[in-house]
Amino acid sequence: MRSIWNGTISFGLVSIPIKLYSAVQESSLDLDMLDSRDSSNIHFMRVNAKTKEEVPYDKIVKGYKLNDEYVVLDEHDFEEASPEKSKTIDIENFVKVADINPMLFETSYYAEATKQGQKAYILLLEALKKSKMAGLGQFVLRQREHLCVIYEQNSVITISRIRFAHEIRDSSEINIDHETSLSKKEMDVAMALIKQYSTDFDIEQYKDTYTDDLLKIIKAKAKGKRPTIKKLTPQKPKSDDLYEQLMESLNKKGA
Repeated sequence: MRSIWNGTISFGLVSIPIKLYSAVQESSLDLDMLDSRDSSNIHFMRVNAKTKEEVPYDKIVKGYKLNDEYVVLDEHDFEEASPEKSKTIDIENFVKVADINPMLFETSYYAEATKQGQKAYILLLEALKKSKMAGLGQFVLRQREHLCVIYEQNSVITISRIRFAHEIRDSSEINIDHETSLSKKEMDVAMALIKQYSTDFDIEQYKDTYTDDLLKIIKAKAKGKRPTIKKLTPQKPKSDDLYEQLMESLNKKGA
């Protein structure tokens, strides 16, 4: 794996030099866009809006529009904006892992210590594991500041980027009638159904069957064939009554 960020985790007065590696990978197929007339690959060009000519990568800069004029920024400007966060993840406080709202998580990275940081890395790793706590910090990656949590996962220090509070939309505009009445027997059967379906969380049992099926179709089409893909048949309840639907579900699972 190739590291995507080199820097330091600051744990009080302890500094741990690390490298970050992406902990996730896309499972979707890499599909190209083609011209339907001759299956030629379609390329997207970086075109100057005025001259209509293609712009080479080394001539592309970033700018911010202010008062109808663009202010052009360079690498030095981004570093100047937050120099102490460009190469350091400073753990500001610790929180319980269980208290972090799952909606906040974006993507995760594995942290690997350099030779000089091995002992400090193990110390932080074991402390996080024993306390079941996670560190909260901020750092700059790809010219953007990120909030992150640092925690132990599978005996590795894992760093997950999380969203800032203002990035979560307010749910008050979602129309839900909380005054809807439910009978005790409906709630009792719903709770019984949840209990019957309850298991320990095991992500390994869930597979991306859509990508596998799409790949089967692609390979078959390459041979001039069309495979038969097993389709899920939606189950229809026998009754429109909510309680009867719950009982039917409970009995079916039990059978």
